[in-house]
Amino acid sequence: MKTKSKMARATKVLSLFFGIFLQIYWYKIRKKPKAEWDQLWGRIGKRFRNTLFDLEGLLIKIGQILSTRADLLPNTFIKQIEDLTDQVPPSNWSEIEEILEKEWGNTFLQNFQSIEKAAIASASIGEVYKGVLKDGTAVAIKVKRPNIDSVIQTDFRILSLIIWFADHFIPMPKGFINFRVLFKELKQVIERELDYTKELDTILFFQDRFKDMEQVKIPSVYPKLSTSNVLVMEWVDGIRLTDLDALYKNNLSGEELAQHLLKVFFPQWLEPGMFHADPHPGNVLVSKEGEIILLDFGMIGEITKKDAAYFQGLIESFLSKNYSKAVDCLFQLGFLLPDADPRMIERLLAEFAGFQPSQLKEMDLLALKMEMNNMIKALPIQVPTRFVFLGRSFVTVEGIIRNLIPEKELVELAKPVFMEWMNKQGNHKWSFVWQWIQSKPVFKFFHSISEFLQAPQKMEQLKEIEQRRLFQFTIFENQKKQCFQLTLLGFIGVAEGFYTSQPLIWKISVGITSISICGYFICSYKLKKWMKYMPERPR
Repeated sequence: MKTKSKMARATKVLSLFFGIFLQIYWYKIRKKPKAEWDQLWGRIGKRFRNTLFDLEGLLIKIGQILSTRADLLPNTFIKQIEDLTDQVPPSNWSEIEEILEKEWGNTFLQNFQSIEKAAIASASIGEVYKGVLKDGTAVAIKVKRPNIDSVIQTDFRILSLIIWFADHFIPMPKGFINFRVLFKELKQVIERELDYTKELDTILFFQDRFKDMEQVKIPSVYPKLSTSNVLVMEWVDGIRLTDLDALYKNNLSGEELAQHLLKVFFPQWLEPGMFHADPHPGNVLVSKEGEIILLDFGMIGEITKKDAAYFQGLIESFLSKNYSKAVDCLFQLGFLLPDADPRMIERLLAEFAGFQPSQLKEMDLLALKMEMNNMIKALPIQVPTRFVFLGRSFVTVEGIIRNLIPEKELVELAKPVFMEWMNKQGNHKWSFVWQWIQSKPVFKFFHSISEFLQAPQKMEQLKEIEQRRLFQFTIFENQKKQCFQLTLLGFIGVAEGFYTSQPLIWKISVGITSISICGYFICSYKLKKWMKYMPERPR
């Protein structure tokens, strides 16, 4: 790492973040116009980017995650960090050799004909070297960077301090990132990535998961040569999916590769369990035979059974154009804020799904992207923190597919792949057909009648809920009044005790006053918290 000193590293990161906080507050106090705010966010993004490249380590990954949050962060900031790559200069071979000697002991080089001293790839946590075993088999040797554990732990301590400060002193808008949850999830993912024995287990899991799928290739591993700091894998040659010229020379169809990608990633996104959280073009290659090659299983996320069921329902709803069902799934998954209007979101989904890719040729793509980002920010939409890594995986794969076949509509491409996956799951087409029927005007007519007939009952339920909320609010309000009255009584008792020279009276009164003041502040806090459940009162 370029910045070796922990103190120097901490100073740089803290000065960056606190400098950003102060600049934002200064602009808020002075009520700067939008044009000046855009310039500020551009400067912040540039400084943020330069600091990340200077410090490397965990911070590069933080920048990559933030670059996917165009729904929350300003466009001028995102533009500065959207092409962050996890590429850092390799370590000296002498440092790598020392790690290999420590991990393999006396067997160092006994199992190898040779190991190339120049790194094939170098990222923030590990480096990859090419070696040849005694039997002539080419292997990839992934070695953890020297002192990376210490650097990561330092970064986590710095980030925990920043998050504590942001949580207590920075007013975050509704629907913004839950930094504490994100930090916890990021810590789990990175700590897993630091232990190569866990990555080895993950590779074995994915090999078993895709053993019957011909379109995917996952490198074999060598457990006897692998440790927590070194991972030895089969060497696999492949073409980057972004190298369109090489794909064309090998007669590889962009549409077929896109479908293969979806076949590989649909099960990961829609089934409970682990998914590849970092499928950037360097980690997803294609063989000359058209097999999708998955590499680097260090960054892995997990999806629960409940969330997987709602995601499946969401995809079914989109493919059958049942947008009311899609809105319900989005609510259940937490993508829509409580005050979102379901009918408005339903109309927007219908308009979005009806967009034709051919229209892109006639548009200014940069202006369209900025307009989409502004629209998303204006809508009651959020990305739940637990889906940040899943969203990153989806957006990355979507970007690869868009690059492969820019003229093809993604929904139409995904439909047959999804139907094939659904049939394999044993979920026959009846579920999909039912979704399709529900989206038809005739069904919607009867559904509207049903909703009309159920309206009185729903109104009664809403009234009952509102009455309960009002009742609880009144309790808190009365308790606050009682604590205030008791505080006044306590002060009177203290004064009376001193006036009559009765220690017992003023001591009891001091106790009552202290308890009532604490009770007053507790009730005030509860009352303030409960206010968000109360409807706005007309002015």
